[in-house]
Amino acid sequence: MHRILPSPSETSTIEQAYTGPLGTREDRPWVGLCMVASLDGSTVVDGASAGLSSENDSGVLLRLRALADVLVVGAGTARGEGYGPPSKPGQRIGVVTRSGSVDTSSELFTSGAGFVITTSTTTFDERGVDVVRAGGDEVDLAAAMVLLDDVAPGARYVQVEGGPSLNGAFADADLFDELNLTTSPALVGGDGPRLVSGAGDLSAVFELVQMIVDDEAFVFSRWRRRRGVAPASP
Repeated sequence: MHRILPSPSETSTIEQAYTGPLGTREDRPWVGLCMVASLDGSTVVDGASAGLSSENDSGVLLRLRALADVLVVGAGTARGEGYGPPSKPGQRIGVVTRSGSVDTSSELFTSGAGFVITTSTTTFDERGVDVVRAGGDEVDLAAAMVLLDDVAPGARYVQVEGGPSLNGAFADADLFDELNLTTSPALVGGDGPRLVSGAGDLSAVFELVQMIVDDEAFVFSRWRRRRGVAPASP
């Protein structure tokens, strides 16, 4: 892997490039997104992200997971990707659901690592499962991030791992403090979801903090939210 930004360019390892989150917050945990997308913006091939990934991309994901106190994922993604107990001791995995369609008998939950993020009115079998309830008709993700301390005391870094609809909800709430994006050197066509789906018009501005390209032409970029900065006029 060869670092392009910041200069000078030099060979780098994943551990050297991803030493920690790009910042901290006092009001809530720092929230980052980790995703892979094709050159034309799709996050899936044949319905899954695996076809866009690589050994280094998987390594970056695992490295960022190791840095996170809490992982947050949509219920559909948790089912489709087969989320189980994390390898990092004490790490929690929050599964976001509005419908309550979540299998709390799975190993993710029976291990004690999984918890549910949902609305104040959603019903499901929550026996023995920690629940963060925020919002009425829709999950209030901003409030949920503040309430995470109830299930993960002292959590400082939250990593969001999709799917795109959950990413869109986080983007709508302006909760992303950093984006960790792998660009796969593939043009896949189709009508696969983008990095963010279902969000309204946004004006969130990010600054490029780091960019690395590997020998397979995968590009690994890290972006930090620039709050209080308006987008440039066309």
